This record gives sequence, structure tokens and C-alpha cells, in this order.
Amino acid sequence: MHPGVPRVAVVSDDPAVVWAALAPLLAGQPRVRISPDAGKSYPQRFERELTDALPSKPAAVRIIGKDGTCRAIFLDFDSSVDGTDRVDADVYLVTAWLHDMGARWIADYSPNGGRHIYVPLEERVPFHEARELVEALGSRHRSLDRSPHQNLHHGCMRTPGSVHKRGGHQMLDMSLTMAYDIARRPNSKAVWNRLVADLAPEIAAARAFRLEQEYEPSIDTAFDDEATAPVRGMSRTTLSIATDGLFDTNRYDSPSAARQAVLVAAAAAGLSLLDVERRMKQGIWPGLAQFFARYPSRHRFKALERDWRKAKAFLAAYPAGKNNGRISPTSQPNTQPAGVTASLTRGSDSEHRFIRTWRNALALAEVRYRDRRDGMAKRMLLRALGVAAHMTGSRYVEFGTRSLAIASGIDHTTVAAHLKELRTESEPLVTLIESGRGTHGDLYTLVVPEALQADASDISWRKGKLHALRPVFRELGIPAALLYEALEHSPTPLSTTELLHATGIGRTAVSMALEVLAAWNLVSRSSNKSWSVVTGTSLALLAEYFGVPEAVERQVARYRAERAVWRAWLAGHTADLQQQLLSPGDDYPWHLFEPVTEDWTLAAYAFR
Repeated sequence: MHPGVPRVAVVSDDPAVVWAALAPLLAGQPRVRISPDAGKSYPQRFERELTDALPSKPAAVRIIGKDGTCRAIFLDFDSSVDGTDRVDADVYLVTAWLHDMGARWIADYSPNGGRHIYVPLEERVPFHEARELVEALGSRHRSLDRSPHQNLHHGCMRTPGSVHKRGGHQMLDMSLTMAYDIARRPNSKAVWNRLVADLAPEIAAARAFRLEQEYEPSIDTAFDDEATAPVRGMSRTTLSIATDGLFDTNRYDSPSAARQAVLVAAAAAGLSLLDVERRMKQGIWPGLAQFFARYPSRHRFKALERDWRKAKAFLAAYPAGKNNGRISPTSQPNTQPAGVTASLTRGSDSEHRFIRTWRNALALAEVRYRDRRDGMAKRMLLRALGVAAHMTGSRYVEFGTRSLAIASGIDHTTVAAHLKELRTESEPLVTLIESGRGTHGDLYTLVVPEALQADASDISWRKGKLHALRPVFRELGIPAALLYEALEHSPTPLSTTELLHATGIGRTAVSMALEVLAAWNLVSRSSNKSWSVVTGTSLALLAEYFGVPEAVERQVARYRAERAVWRAWLAGHTADLQQQLLSPGDDYPWHLFEPVTEDWTLAAYAFR
């Protein structure tokens, strides 16, 4: 459309009809993200199955599929960059170029003057190829936002018919009949090749620019290749290639070399071919999957199998040396104060019985936190203390605030504030025995309040593990974690009303959390409207899909650096001065334990 022509749809179609007709045909996978804040953001936890029903809030479909490929190129022209005139001019030039290349496209516009162009493709193209084309096109047209095609996991965009954050909807710039025909008869491989060939100079320039840049993760995400990665034994570099599809072009001269490096790392980490294939098919490693998109779908497993044999042969020819990266030079924390009797020995039956009774007391006392704004955080922190006690087999806990922050998903400064409030309650569940000094954290003991001792002792012990904030719920939220816990421990399905009573969470928060859990197939609702846990859904794999292990690793690395600074400061001061200083919370090395099992307990790791 020429810049001088008013932006009016040729046919005024019902947005719901437009959405139902086009969204499923343009999306890279049948998933859509609903904005909880009227279009300002599209969090991953609010992702749903894509249906024909038009969402009542702004909704953006996922651009990239689980296999790391896309079925359409999404071009987003942003009016906030340089006004609507610039957008109109760029759209005019891009559509003229597409016409010259023999391509067909779908166009719509937003109430705020932004424009979208969709180029459906007959053959899906890998993420890295689509990204290069959009980046190259963006170098020609300033208002083109390249970001939707630059993120394999979070790239999404509103399609025609979607609600807009400023009111109204994404409206077609053509008739629905024409748009539907284009979506049903997408552009051939020959058209794609012409687009790439015409942009070859810009694509080469984009690659050259990346070659000039040092591939260096930010300070927050920097890890040594030998550092413990979320998948045991895999470096942060190779895991990033597998999940994000991005690699250092100075280190790997082609996508084939990058994918082979991932397979070698996976084989060295002890994964099987089935483990790798499952991660590719479930969308956990779409970055690796997209490297195999060059093969027809029926030949991809054969190609993977062939490359896997090469990886195993390489490892056999060049065996790695002994890895001492996870041997801890640090002893376990002192969880038992001087003078404790033999009956309270760490790991004794009496201690485990006491901890389980304390869990009963926690369940009874939780009602005091239900109407408080910070109540859910305190409940999760108490669970983290209980887990720490179970791990060490002692009611005495000397875990620093940073370790508890990793376990509970709360900032370590907030952990310190909550601990202070918890220990000063009239009937506390924890008591401070000794304040931290130097590199030692505060020493706490679990306490069963006198008023609850009889009831806590009479109640049968809860079966199963006590969990802090399991990794997947860092993404889905504490309300979802508490609801899942209630359903997990219940012998029968629970209705929404029963969940309200069992968890003490508000009705709105419960409804939203149940919707989130159901969207990720963690819970299901029966015909009698009762909820139950879907046991077949792996919490560990879902957390890996969300990228939670990487976030935990960044947090651990940051705390490790802070701890080193603190110890260096202590080493440079006198012993007398050290005795006057409170520790900021020395970390217990969670990351040095045996990592990931099916049921993660703390941080990204399971502790046996």
C-alpha cells in the first residue's frame, strides 16, 4: 500500500473470524501467549494451546516451532521508532520488493500505526536462516523490529484479529478471502531462495559483523567450559547452542560444526541418543533440532544417528581426563551446636522423627500467614528450612541466606528480613541459636511451638518429600507450587473450593494458577470438576524447557563471586575485627551435589 493511501481494510471482517482463519496457519507451533498486563508483556507461563477462539486479551502466537523452524516470516514495523510515516514508507518498499521477488504476503495494521507483514512458506526454514534474513532486511529498513525472529524460545507476535493493547484489534489490509488463500497456498522454496539470494550482501555483512564481535556471555551468564552446567557435564557454551541455536562463529565455522559439538558434549555428559532425540522433539533443545531441518523429516533421525556415532567415535579416540570440577574442597556446614546429646546426633531416627513432627506443626501453623502479603514467601522459606534439615538429618540448620534464596526462589536480602520476622513471632517455628560470624551463617533450630505439640504429634506424618520451590515453579509462581503440592499430597482429587481451603490462597490467584498449571499439563480437571496431578508430566523436563537451570546457574555464579569478595575482605582484616562482623550469609554448595533427577528438590538439583 502506498504511504498516501489511508490504512483501511478492504473488507471489515469480524476479528474473531480473522483470528480463527489465520492464526493457526501462521503460527510456528500451536501455542499462544496471553498478555496478563494488557499487552505490555507476554510471559512464558501464560502460554496456552492455540485454539480458534479469539482470546479476550492481547495474544501473540509463537513464531518458532519445537523443531526450531518457522512456517512464516513475521515482519513487525514499529511506529514508536520514527513515527507512522517511516512505517508506511518501509512497508511500501518491502511489499514492492516482495512483489518483485514473486512472493505473496499478508498485511495488517495496528490501532497505533504499527504494521505487520507475514510471508507464509511452503517449506519450514530453520531459525538461524530466518533470523539472518530478517536481520538483513532490518539493515535496509529502520522501523523493522528484528527481535521477534532473534529469540528461539520467546519470539512471538500478534496475528490478524488479535486484541491490541490500546483497544481495537489487528486489522487486515486486505480481504480475509485473499489472506486465507495466501496462507493456504504459501510461497514455494524457489521464492525463498530468491529472497535469500537478493539479500545475500546484507546477510554476508550481518555474518561478518558477528565474526568481528567477541562471543562472550555477559558477566551474569559467564561460565567456564568445565563448570557444572544444568545438564551434568555439558558446558554452558554447548548447552546454549542446543537451547538457543546461537553459536560463536569464530569457534564453529558452520551450523554443522556447532551441532556436532553439542552431540559430543551430550555424549560426554552421559546422555543417550534417546535422551537427545526426546529433548529435540519436546522443544527443549530446538536450537539443535533446527540444524537438522535441512533434511526431510523422514531422514532427520538417520542424520542424528549418524552424527551421534561420529560423536561417540570421537570420544573413544580422545577420552577426556578425570574431571575434578565437582569435587568440593569445602566441608559440609556445621548443623549441630556444641553440647548436643547423642540422642540428637545428625541423621538419627529421633532427629528425623522430630523433623516430620515439625512438618505437621508447619501445616497447622501456616494459617497465620494466609492473609499476609508476604505469607506465601514465608511459607516457602519455612519449607526450604525443613528441606535443609531433612538433607542434613538435623533440626539445626546453618545454611546462609543465599543458599536459602536459591532453594526458595526469594532474593537473599528478603530471606534475611523474613528470617528475622519468623524468629521473633510469639510462637516461632524457628529459633536463632547463634548469629553468623566470618564465613559461618546464622545457626537456626526448628521448633515445634508448645501450643501445637499435642496436635502435631497426633497427626500422621505426611508421606513423600518436603519440597522447597521446585525449579519449574520459579517460572510458574509460588501459588502454582502450593496448589500442586496440595494436589500431590491429597489421596483424592480436589475441587476448586477444597483447594481454596487447603492452601489459603485467594480465589483469583487460585483460578489463575490452576489455569497456568492446566496449560502446561501439570494438572487436569475431571468431569466432576475436581483437579488432580498429571503424573506423566515431568517437572524436571518442563523446568529445562523454561530455561530455569541456566537461571539458577547464573544465580549460583553471582553468589560464588560475592562469597569470594567477602572472604577476600575477611582475609585482609584482623581477627578481632572479623569477630565483630555479621556474615552476609555464606553459601552452602548446593551445586556440588549430584545433579538433576526426575524429581528436583532444591535449586536445579536433587539431593539424595
